[in-house]
Amino acid sequence: LALGAAFWVTVAAHKYEGAAHFALFAAVLVWLLTLALFGLSLLGRWVLVPWLGSRWLLTNLVHDLVLGVGLYAAATGIMGYKAERKSYCNLPGYSQHCLYGAYLSASICGGITACLYLFSGLYCLSRRCRDQRDII
Repeated sequence: LALGAAFWVTVAAHKYEGAAHFALFAAVLVWLLTLALFGLSLLGRWVLVPWLGSRWLLTNLVHDLVLGVGLYAAATGIMGYKAERKSYCNLPGYSQHCLYGAYLSASICGGITACLYLFSGLYCLSRRCRDQRDII
C-alpha cells in the first residue's frame, strides 16, 4: 500500500501529460481496490461480499496477478518511457523545470510494487494449490 501510494502521489504531485494519465488512473484504481480488500480481510468480513466472499482466495489471486501486476507493470513501463524521454534535462546547467527525477522515482516505485503484487499472487496461488479457501 505504501509503495503504491508513493507511485501515484509522485505522479500526481508533478505536471503530467499524455499516457501518464493512464498510469495515474491504474495506480489509484489498484491502490483503492487493494485498500478495500485489505480492510475486508483485516476485519474478517469477506463473507459479506456477494459471490466473491466464498471465493476470497481466488479473488485475491486474480486481483494481485491480473490487476496488480498487469496494471502496475504497464504504469511502470509508461513512466520509465517518459523518464527516458526527459533524460536530457538531467544535465548540469539545464535551467528549465525537469520531470526526470519524478518520472524515474515513480517508475522505480511502480516496478517494486508490481514485484510485490507478483509475490503476493504467487503466495495465494500456492495456497490455492494446497486446497485452502481463505487468506488466513
